[in-house]
Amino acid sequence: MTETRTGYLLAAIQDEPGPVTTHRAEEILAASPYSHHRNSARRSLRSLTRAGHLTATDDHGRRTYTPTGLAA
Repeated sequence: MTETRTGYLLAAIQDEPGPVTTHRAEEILAASPYSHHRNSARRSLRSLTRAGHLTATDDHGRRTYTPTGLAA
């Protein structure tokens, strides 16, 4: 699944030690051959959440994402 932006992002998030923010997703994508603009990161995070790969959590007005099964 790493042949797409969302696949690349999911693989990288699974290696992250903690929750990922949109800003961190942008940083991850900056090291990839894919678009790494903020809206691209947001779209990918939403897509992965809808597909059930990530769990979104709002913490003090800040949305974070964790791989499904690792959410606290």
